[in-house]
Order: sequence, then C-alpha cells, then structure tokens
Amino acid sequence: MLDESLLDTPEGLAAADRRGLLRGAAEAGARVRTAARHAAEAGVGALQPDGRPRAVLIAGPGAAATHTADLLGTLAGPGSPVIRLEATGVAPAPGALRWELPGWAGSVDLLLIATPDGTEPSLGLLAEQAYRRGCSVVAVAPADTPLAEAVAGAHGMFIPMATAPYDQGEPVAASSSGVFWALLTPLLALLDRVGLLSAGPDALEKVADRLDHVAERCGPAIATYGNAAKTLAAELAEALPVVWTEGTSAGPAGRRFAAALAELAGRPALVAELPEALAAHEALLSGPLAARADPDDFFRDRVEEAPALHARVVLLRDRPLGGLTAAPAARDLALGHDTPISELEPEEGGELETLADLIAVTDFAAVYLALAAGA
Repeated sequence: MLDESLLDTPEGLAAADRRGLLRGAAEAGARVRTAARHAAEAGVGALQPDGRPRAVLIAGPGAAATHTADLLGTLAGPGSPVIRLEATGVAPAPGALRWELPGWAGSVDLLLIATPDGTEPSLGLLAEQAYRRGCSVVAVAPADTPLAEAVAGAHGMFIPMATAPYDQGEPVAASSSGVFWALLTPLLALLDRVGLLSAGPDALEKVADRLDHVAERCGPAIATYGNAAKTLAAELAEALPVVWTEGTSAGPAGRRFAAALAELAGRPALVAELPEALAAHEALLSGPLAARADPDDFFRDRVEEAPALHARVVLLRDRPLGGLTAAPAARDLALGHDTPISELEPEEGGELETLADLIAVTDFAAVYLALAAGA
C-alpha cells in the first residue's frame, strides 16, 4: 500500500531515502556538469578522430549501461552503429559477469565501457582484448578501480565517473538518476566529438539546466497537487503501469521508466511504442486487468483484502500536440475500456533537453513510488 501522506512530508521522504535515490534525482543537473568537466579534463575535447567508427560497442553491468546504450543508439539516429554487448554469467556479481567482443570487431570500431562499479575482472580483460584487436577503448567508471588500471594498460581513455558520497553499488543504484547521468554524460561528449551525434558543451549545459528546472518543479518540497512526479506516483499506487511512448526520444524514457519501476519500486510495468502499442495492448485493456474487470470490487473489504491490480496507461510524448500523432487514438482506446490515462509531455527545447525532461520526471515518480511504498 502506498503511504500518500508521506509524499507531502519532505522530512519523512528524506528519512525513508536510505539509498540516496531522491538526492540522486534532485542533483542530476549538478552530476551532468561534473561529468562534463571530468570528460574535458580527460581530454575528450582535444581528440582528433579520423572519422566515425564503424561500430560503437558498449559494455557494462545493470540497468545504467542498458539505458545508456539505448539512449545513445536513439540519438545516433536511423542505422545507428551503437551495439550493446550483453553480459553472460551465473550471477549478477562483478566476478561472475562475462563480456566478449564479436569476432568481427577490429581497428575501425570503438569500445565504450560504462560501469558504476569498476571491479569487474571481465571488463578489464575486455579492454585488453580490444587493445589486441586494435579497437579504441574509452571507459567511464569510479576512479582508483582495477578497471582504470586495465584501460591505462590498453592505452585507452579513462574518464572518472562523477560520484557522490551516498552512491551505492550494484544492483540497488543501477537505475538511480545520479548513476545514469554520471555514466551517460561523458559518452555524449565523446560521441559528439567523433561526429556520431550532437551533444556539445552548450547542449550539455542546457541538459543540466533542464534537470535543475525539473528538480525545482518535482522536488520533495513541492506538494502533490502541483508536482507532476508525485501525482504520477499516487496515480500508479494500485495500478499496473502500461507505458505508451510517442516520438523517437520518448522510447528510451519509457523503457527506463518501466525498468526503474521494477528495480526501485518493485512494480511490474509494460512498455510499447505508439501506434503499435494500440494493437499490442488492446486485449490487455479488455481482459482481467482492465479497470472494469471486477464489478464486485466495490464490496471488497478495504482492510482485509488487497486491492485488485488494474491497468493504467501512462502516455509519454516528446513532441507537442499537432501534426501526425496517435495520441487521440490512444486516449480513445484507453477511455473506451474505462482505463485511466496519465500524460506527460516535456516543455519545448532541443532533443536532448526534452528527453532529459521526460527522464527526470519519470525518475522522480519512480523514486516517490518506491519511498511511499516502503520498497
């Protein structure tokens, strides 16, 4: 059960935030600025690439690396050369995970390593393997870790991760906002330098400003009625989130939101992109999880019986109303099945800014849901 009263008690939220999740979300803008400075100090701005790499291979554990690869691939556009190397192993522990380069990887490819840990032996071996193959290697990880030494031995570039005293290790912090932006920002600067996407210093500063703006609008001191993140958390209290995204940039935000709900709040969620989502989830909105599926729910004992889980659509859009859009059809389908719908749309800005806006609001919502539910 969600303790909605906790949402409007900043002191209570702070006391419940044992993992530093709320602070990580609130300080995301500062984390971007620190990470951009670390990238500059490591020499990213002085790089003179010969051209765009044939493939950009990304390796790293947990949700942070997954979301980083997803977002970079989206920003790189159609035909993106960004490929995530999937980990294998018997457990999600640093010593048990394994990564391997594909057989075709060579001197025209770039290996990126992103990890909030830095003690994974296999990532060090991967850097050495890349060096033998002639791949360029860049890693973002905490300073003074074994991976830093391995990358130096492979003649690669190591960028210290922007950390905070309250950062925790895997797997709890993998979906935290601070970890995500600390890993993503240096790689944005790097791929801007090699011409794969546009994320120069001015663009990153605008991202940091937008994250600060969202923190002001969605921070713990702002009451639920005027706080989009707290409102969304309250709306999802007893619901199965069905996340629909529209627009290229909204896709990574929706997938990250679903993963954060599972990892931080312990809540299942479904995610799909419009317009395909309408066909994929129509049966779901008509079945046992539909809002009107349990007509006897009115007579349920509110004290002794747990509430039934019913679907609620969350529509994330990265473009304003107007033009070609499936949003009206999405609303008609949801409301036609008596399914409530929540909508989030960012304020105007560049692609990186609007994407940061959606990610920041949904990050706050996942954290509030986790804290108020005691997860």
